Amino acid sequence: MGSEGPKSVTIHVTGFKKFHGVSENPTESIVSNLNDLVGRRGLPTGVTLGSCTVLETAGDGALPMLYNIMESGVVKGNANNEQVVWLHLGVNSGAVKFAIERQAANEATFRCPDELGWQPQQLPIIHEDGGISQTRETSCSVEAILRFLKKKGFDVTVSDDAGRFVCNYVYYHSLRFAQQRGHKSLFVHVPLFSRIDEETQMQFAAAFLEAIASTC
Repeated sequence: MGSEGPKSVTIHVTGFKKFHGVSENPTESIVSNLNDLVGRRGLPTGVTLGSCTVLETAGDGALPMLYNIMESGVVKGNANNEQVVWLHLGVNSGAVKFAIERQAANEATFRCPDELGWQPQQLPIIHEDGGISQTRETSCSVEAILRFLKKKGFDVTVSDDAGRFVCNYVYYHSLRFAQQRGHKSLFVHVPLFSRIDEETQMQFAAAFLEAIASTC
């Protein structure tokens, strides 16, 4: 017999530290304060906020911590009726609205060195996947999430280009891992706090958890 009842959802969230040109990364603040906000606001029944992790803004340098938390999510999320979702937040310093990233490209072309000094150019992120034109797409219902958030009043769009810097690098690894393990992965770019204030971005992050719960 199969498991009965609706699936529970555990959502793990990551953000990034500062990097070249962005001395204060809004995603570091969002991820660091998300547990407290969720504790006050609550989440829908069956939804759990798992780990909240701030990653180094680096390509290969971020992978040990990323894979450590993802492997931990496999161990904790092995129940048949549990869906594990990885939500990654990154900043786009030129953006004026939130952007849900539909896919990641298998290309690392860093416009500047990452925080550990690495600056690859036109390198495949995962060589086994083929060339730099390869992409991986989220299995989350991006359009449904978009509708949910717009109804909440947030200025949000869908993007098909996550760039080629660290955000795309981490997202590609996460999508590959999630697809192998039966999880889901999604990346969202947020603006600077000078464009959309911190309180609004915190409320957006909490609403995004609800959106994932209602659509995934």
